[in-house]
Amino acid sequence: MNDTSAPNYIFEASEKPTRPLHQVPLIVATEESVKGYGCLVDDPDNFEIEIVRWPAQGWRPVDEGTGDEAGWVEGIFHGEWRGDILHGSNEAVNGEYVLGWSCDPQQAQSDVASVPRNQVLLWHMNYHPDGGQMFYPLDNKPFVVPVALPGDDLTPDKVVAFWCDGSRGLYIHPNIWHEGIFPVEDKQRFQDRQGKVHARVSCDIGEEFGVYLSVPLKR
Repeated sequence: MNDTSAPNYIFEASEKPTRPLHQVPLIVATEESVKGYGCLVDDPDNFEIEIVRWPAQGWRPVDEGTGDEAGWVEGIFHGEWRGDILHGSNEAVNGEYVLGWSCDPQQAQSDVASVPRNQVLLWHMNYHPDGGQMFYPLDNKPFVVPVALPGDDLTPDKVVAFWCDGSRGLYIHPNIWHEGIFPVEDKQRFQDRQGKVHARVSCDIGEEFGVYLSVPLKR
């Protein structure tokens, strides 16, 4: 049985074991390639976030015009490399995360980059059933977002990563598996907008499948 407790996002990299790597395909984000996952965003200020109606608990339906009124929250998502370790923070939901590493976590250094930052070794993914999420780059630099289509039977082979050139944002639909945005350079800021309920369903990739996802950062 899977552990249903919420994951711990702040920890020392050395607390995670060495694991085999599963290579994730890197896809250039275009209008066509992101279909099914979401869309590209040109005008973040006027972009509408999808909000999902609260599900009925039994045979009686939720009243029309209710259950989808929580709206959305917005804030800055920060992605920052500290040595070999990629950190994220999301002001919209007051979240702090260790997103992954550029090398084996048992060897990862927190004060200096000991290897080229060509990949993120990803240990975790999640999705939001209550609403979509928009990431818009404020620094106009390339970034990468790992994603997978909806369904609780997530497996490593279902994950792809979109490489975005930094000129446009990326929006993902509700229920799309994802992780925080990965800056290609040292650090980057993103305008983040997402459902206010902020329900989160998680998968610890390392624990469930015995691998880390190797997400490329370079085209």
